[in-house]
Amino acid sequence: YDLIIMGGGPAGYNAAERASHEGMKVLLFEERALGGVCLNEGCIPTKTLLNSAKIYESALHGAPFGVTVSGASIDHAAVVDRKDKVVKTLVGGVGAKMRSAKVEVINKTAVIKGKSSEGFTVTCDGNDYTAKRLLICTGSEASVPPIPGLREAVESGLAMTNREILDIRVVPKRLCVIGGGVIGLETASYFNTVGSEVTVIEMLDKIAGPTDREISKILQSNLEKKGVKFILGAGVTAVSGKFGAGRVSYKAGDKEAQIDCDAVLVSTGRRPRTKDIGLEGVGVKTERGAIVTTECGRTSVPGIWAAGDVNGRSMLAHTAYREGEACINDMMGRKDAVDYRAIPAVIYTKPEVGTVGETLESAKKLGINASEHTLSLRYSGRYVAEVEGGDGIVKVVVDDDHKTVIGVHMIGSYASEIIYGAAAMVAGEKRVSDVQKLVFPHPTVCEVIREAMFTI
Repeated sequence: YDLIIMGGGPAGYNAAERASHEGMKVLLFEERALGGVCLNEGCIPTKTLLNSAKIYESALHGAPFGVTVSGASIDHAAVVDRKDKVVKTLVGGVGAKMRSAKVEVINKTAVIKGKSSEGFTVTCDGNDYTAKRLLICTGSEASVPPIPGLREAVESGLAMTNREILDIRVVPKRLCVIGGGVIGLETASYFNTVGSEVTVIEMLDKIAGPTDREISKILQSNLEKKGVKFILGAGVTAVSGKFGAGRVSYKAGDKEAQIDCDAVLVSTGRRPRTKDIGLEGVGVKTERGAIVTTECGRTSVPGIWAAGDVNGRSMLAHTAYREGEACINDMMGRKDAVDYRAIPAVIYTKPEVGTVGETLESAKKLGINASEHTLSLRYSGRYVAEVEGGDGIVKVVVDDDHKTVIGVHMIGSYASEIIYGAAAMVAGEKRVSDVQKLVFPHPTVCEVIREAMFTI
């Protein structure tokens, strides 16, 4: 083969298609289902559930818009069935793509065996396969911290990672979420909407990780109004019990307390899947479990590239797509590099959060002379027409020395669909005056970004 790819997630299958179109003979290994974590137990399943929750919530709260629906209910088992149908359809679509591109796929675990004059050898199920180049896209897995009783709780079914909780067919009456990042918040939002009493325990003093602090507060306030409880600045000290009768102990400052719950979601981050895949045998350098790569995906070993979560740079499916493409371009001798300054991130709660680039806080840490400029989404006629009592905002971060846009952060309607345009501004180093001259459609929510430029 010209190229062997280990891992059929977004980085792997997209790179396989690109490589095949470049004329390479490609072999792709995927030990589970094509599509990886994103398609099977991450992005797509959660968005399917959240869409059902959004429809249900609209039915319950349509009165301010003159719409009353009587007897609205949600069937969680039916939602899970639809989620499975959506995933099956899309996994089948990826498979069809691979067949169309003439990519050979083996659905088994592969391990790097070594290097020879012919290239790199990968072994699978007792058979050896050799290629001139190797692309590692083995992704990531949920990190389960060493909390007393947690592993036993996972084994008993009380505690679940994002993989297991997406398949449960009953709504737990009381759900405790350990970790207030994207996965925890999206899952909390869904189960809160469908009837769970949800409590989120987060070690930091804010939710949503590196998200702009003001936007994090607005999101927390919105979720609290819907009934989600937050315990911040707290560390979980123990987990015990079984599904339907569990207990989570935590410590916040000098206070120690316990929460009774029926289920626990462990959403404390993800770690690259680099263990036992044969990296040591060929000398691929890793740091804290992640493969060290350049901006074009090269590893420390010539002829081996890595893309996606396995490099630990930006654990997002869309980053993985771009990294895989950069790797293929580099293999073909075309200069390419991923611009990590302009990777958009989204939280698909209601309201949605979309962010890209620097916050004022991160810009100052980098020594950039920056300022931030905030505008309410209520400057958008469409937002006012569609959102009752909304408190969404858009925040633009500007490099004051060059008057360029280095960050855009927003919470509100359609943020997930709008943020790509802001990413183009950051990547293109657009000046404030450049954006002021762009024509945005009206009435839309996105035009508030342009309006914000006139406050600078």
